Amino acid sequence: MPTIAVDKAALFKELGREYTTEEFDELCFEFGIELDEDTSTSEVLSANGQQEPAQLKIEIPANRYDMLCFEGISLMLKVFLGKIKAPHYRLAAPPDGQVQTITVHEETSRIRPYVSGAILRNIRFDQARYDSFISLQDKLHQNLARQRTLVSIGTHDLDKIKGPFTYEALPPDQIKFAPLNQTREMDGHQLMEFYNQDKHLGRYLHIIRDSPVYPVIYDSERTVCSLPPIINGDRSKITLDTTNVFIEVTAADKTKVEIVNNIVVAMFSQYTEDPFTVEPVKIISSHNHETRQTPDLTPRETQAEVSYINACCGLSLSPDDICRLLTRMSYQASLSRADSDIVAVQVPPTRADVLHQCDIMEDVAVAYGFNNLPRAFPGKRGTIAKPLMVNKLSDIVRLETAMAGWSEVMPLILCSHDENFAWLNREDDGTTAVKLANPKTAEYQIVRTSLLPGLLKTIRENKHHSVPIKVFEVSDIALKDLSLERKSRNERHFAAAWCGKTSGFEMIHGLLDRIMAMLKATYVTNEDGFKGPKVDGYWIEEAEDATFFPGHAATVHVRLNGKVSRIGIFGILHPTVLQRFEIR
Repeated sequence: MPTIAVDKAALFKELGREYTTEEFDELCFEFGIELDEDTSTSEVLSANGQQEPAQLKIEIPANRYDMLCFEGISLMLKVFLGKIKAPHYRLAAPPDGQVQTITVHEETSRIRPYVSGAILRNIRFDQARYDSFISLQDKLHQNLARQRTLVSIGTHDLDKIKGPFTYEALPPDQIKFAPLNQTREMDGHQLMEFYNQDKHLGRYLHIIRDSPVYPVIYDSERTVCSLPPIINGDRSKITLDTTNVFIEVTAADKTKVEIVNNIVVAMFSQYTEDPFTVEPVKIISSHNHETRQTPDLTPRETQAEVSYINACCGLSLSPDDICRLLTRMSYQASLSRADSDIVAVQVPPTRADVLHQCDIMEDVAVAYGFNNLPRAFPGKRGTIAKPLMVNKLSDIVRLETAMAGWSEVMPLILCSHDENFAWLNREDDGTTAVKLANPKTAEYQIVRTSLLPGLLKTIRENKHHSVPIKVFEVSDIALKDLSLERKSRNERHFAAAWCGKTSGFEMIHGLLDRIMAMLKATYVTNEDGFKGPKVDGYWIEEAEDATFFPGHAATVHVRLNGKVSRIGIFGILHPTVLQRFEIR
């Protein structure tokens, strides 16, 4: 969970009273957050040797992106304590009546297709607010934005640039500007070289470095506002004197771009001249039908069942009680006119984590107080779990194989395309293997359709051990299956490999017989299986398979309840297979 450090004195001033460490720790627990440290109990020196102001380090749940800053924590706690009502966010028309626009060019679909925007008009910054504004962006970049790969935020002094704005994607040599806190103009290639060793920005360069086009935002005078997701232009940087902030959010994710925009403007709109008002920006994106006005601060409407909330919490709350408790958690709730068991809930725009009525139920429990919930043993009789049959069978096979002197290995389920097909002298017909759309390396391209590559790679990496090497694996493979909703299915397989100074065919054959005997499968011979009555059991037949040496492979067949199935194959691996896996 992210940990947020806030000024202790400033937070207590916002809450309207002083708390001891124990009292504030209890308040945090009641709200569902956790006080990690109170630095007032220890001396913390700054760089100049002076003692730093006392801070409270608070752990925030991973889903509460609206509490990643001082403003969010203080606001939510004040509403929870009943000191203020939940804010009502609203859009305000610009002073001149002309809404700023961002026109999106079609080329951006090649790199970062989505953009959102907003304006905070007549905002008042001091050093603490400014630092918190920058810190919130960093926290969102690290958490929700996944290190800027999904979303990146740019903030600008609107008085230093001029709309309308355009969001374009251009070759790096066509983009020239002075980046933030620099005086020298650079093009895209020069900027990549300049920041390559930068400890902060260097880790984000890979996001766009290899792309033929870089995303860029221009104002009406072709001044570069930002090169997302790397850095803003120096011309539009905000300072403590900035009063009008232009916010642009670019993203590869359509949903997260709006979530991030809503959170940033909601947290800092409380510092505008008219608190909790935001000036909208129109996004013009006709090529992908994404033209709209942002941000959308309208509360989401959803419902929760009174009976469900009471059943989960063990309570007997009335609908009015539930509505009152939800108000403490910044919701607006009322009894549904259509059904007395339904509560109509309006979810604030900052709570993108509320997806189901179970989330609303959890907030009711928080507002009611975890310590106040009734404690009782379950009234219904308990049940005893049991393993799935496939898992039980897998454990039996594992145990018996290990008792026979074989070592279990657990290779990765991903492998390269060649390891799964070409190196085993097999061809890919395109209907079996599940392929990764964008593999990071050539080593992990597909989900394996056989356990054999993993065993052979394990032997290759352990050639320095004494022979014979006897390894096995019981695990899943994946196969395409277009008849299923997910278009694929898992199958549990067993495989074993023997590596020594001889072929080891008889060793594998013996392990097969041991496993089948342990499973109470009868070996069927020609005399009693084919000429006489058809009996259940297993047998082997000579087979030709390119993975194995010609004339030294056999398939395993089984008859159960009169139905015959081929269940496996074993043999001596072909020399070319051994050569490709570097086993000699």
